[in-house]
Amino acid sequence: MSASMNPLVRYRHALRNESVGGLVLVAGAIIALIWANSPVRESYFTISEAVIGPHALHLDLTIAEWAADGLLTVFFFVVGLELKQEFSTGSLHDPKKAAVPILAAVCGMAGPIGVYCLIQVVTGSSEYGGWAIPVATDIAFALAILAIFGKGLPAAARTFLMTLAVADDLGGIIVIAIFFSSGINFLWLALAVVAIALFGFLAKKRIIHWWILWPIAILAWYFMHSSGIHATIAGVALGMVVAARPAEGEVHGLTHTFTKKFEFASSGFVVPIFAFFAAGVNITEAGGLGELLADPVSVGIYLGLPLGKCIGITGGVWIMLRFFKLSLGEGIKLGDIVPISFVTGVGFTVSLLIAQLSFPANHPHEAHAKVAVILGSLLAIILGAIALKIREYQRLSEI
Repeated sequence: MSASMNPLVRYRHALRNESVGGLVLVAGAIIALIWANSPVRESYFTISEAVIGPHALHLDLTIAEWAADGLLTVFFFVVGLELKQEFSTGSLHDPKKAAVPILAAVCGMAGPIGVYCLIQVVTGSSEYGGWAIPVATDIAFALAILAIFGKGLPAAARTFLMTLAVADDLGGIIVIAIFFSSGINFLWLALAVVAIALFGFLAKKRIIHWWILWPIAILAWYFMHSSGIHATIAGVALGMVVAARPAEGEVHGLTHTFTKKFEFASSGFVVPIFAFFAAGVNITEAGGLGELLADPVSVGIYLGLPLGKCIGITGGVWIMLRFFKLSLGEGIKLGDIVPISFVTGVGFTVSLLIAQLSFPANHPHEAHAKVAVILGSLLAIILGAIALKIREYQRLSEI
């Protein structure tokens, strides 16, 4: 069989299109939802809740936990590589150019938190534990929507969205590290730091044999897991210590090389598998669709993602332009920010992880929170697509 006919090669080629990776992620989540609400749902939960791993090392985790704590570390490693690349040579390298999208990202995190908390106040709910769930943005998905529906926007709009989403990712990572760590063991944390530093040192010296770096990375993950800080933070840290600038004789830095090696595994397998095990909740046992849609936790999440992002980012940018005289990228107008802000409300991967951390297994709001992430992200896609097309027509009429 020729390489061009190999299904794995075709799949890798298809994933070069950013929208395909997003569709695979959604497919994983929807398949899990259907299975978890079907007559054979017990088989899904039997697989998801099966425990594997050595008890002596405190690694006797369910398969769902392995997907979130273990597999997803690969995704966060790629995120760390991208962050290092952007800070070193990319969109976050020039503070003046990055100022507005970075501040917009901060406002874009505050907006959803505000909407979530407002819903709890208005409804008289006291469940503020899900405040962090709607803060995240799925970079690949957001860029895919902009590429498909935002052809009428200037090229600088993509750079603006990329910078904003990268800064948003960093904010989400900080939220996970600070607010979802418990009982930190500083000895284990110190060991994790040593392993991460060794990984970075070897990478800098271009000693990058897999049989050397992989064991060190696994040790860093284990030490971080044992420290009480969420294990995926090890992935981010490992990515951030990789050299971004090319050494003499190299065309690209190691961050670029490693990203190319791991992005297929991340977007093609890791993220869909995580979504599959994270999104499988039984809606009927959680009170049915009506109760899900009316639950203040759900409302705060599925409105916080699209509307909170839109209010936070658009309002924040308006304040920056109006009172601080900052400027947007070349050709971008305030009217372009509204559809871009809706697009940032797509928060599948990190939002699902934060939902899992906020409301652990068997928590009364677990099912509602996870389905609300999917619903809110779908609303953001729809509203973003509509707003982008409207903005395209407006721009044509301005010519």
